[in-house]
Amino acid sequence: MAASLLALVVALLVGAGAGVDRFAAATVEAEGTEVTYGSVVKLMHEKTKHRLHSHDVPYGSGSGQQSVTGFPEGDDSNSYWIVKPTPDSSAKQGDAIETGSIIKLQHMRTRKWLHSHLHASPLSGNLEVSCFGGDEQSDTGDYWRLEIEGTGKLWKRDQKVRLRHVDTGGYLHSHNKKYNRLGGGQQEVKHFMLCEVITCLLGSHSFPILNILLMQVCGVREKRAENIWLAAEGVYLPVNKSK
Repeated sequence: MAASLLALVVALLVGAGAGVDRFAAATVEAEGTEVTYGSVVKLMHEKTKHRLHSHDVPYGSGSGQQSVTGFPEGDDSNSYWIVKPTPDSSAKQGDAIETGSIIKLQHMRTRKWLHSHLHASPLSGNLEVSCFGGDEQSDTGDYWRLEIEGTGKLWKRDQKVRLRHVDTGGYLHSHNKKYNRLGGGQQEVKHFMLCEVITCLLGSHSFPILNILLMQVCGVREKRAENIWLAAEGVYLPVNKSK
């Protein structure tokens, strides 16, 4: 039984790691580049330097939707998000994005939307953040309001921003706090590792060999330093000059 479970874990790891970043060769590295609709970017958590990340592994509790975490490496293609306007917006591809704008973030590989709701996150019990829907399925749980820190009016690469979920009021949040999590009464798992996701999926089993640190991502209603994100690696579409 343990061997078969370990085989499944390895399969999940292979799937998660299949996204070695072949997209990186095309990335724009200029600081201050404006983030526009249609750009494909990675969002880096300021405090932990982890990238907002997802792959086709569901939560084992809460909504059961596709999990969202923070990934430590910058070269994984499962951390790319397409910045899109809401359907009722007049914004077009290439338009600059002002503070206060409501945006959607589509996970590039799985086509699901960054989403939140009132389900509890698996470790901290805050608002769960997941990936939901697809190209033909979306709702207001996918809407996030951009809040730029400081005096800037337009979203730019490496600029501090917060993303506030429209339906719940929760800020996209992560941290590097440690949690004591027991798997099967034997192994203590610290941080939100991939083995934490596996434990949720497979029951009371822990695989300490899989110490791939994936930080928990959740939503919190308080404005904190741990709510800060920056647009990092990506392909930034030129600003639309036709307006």
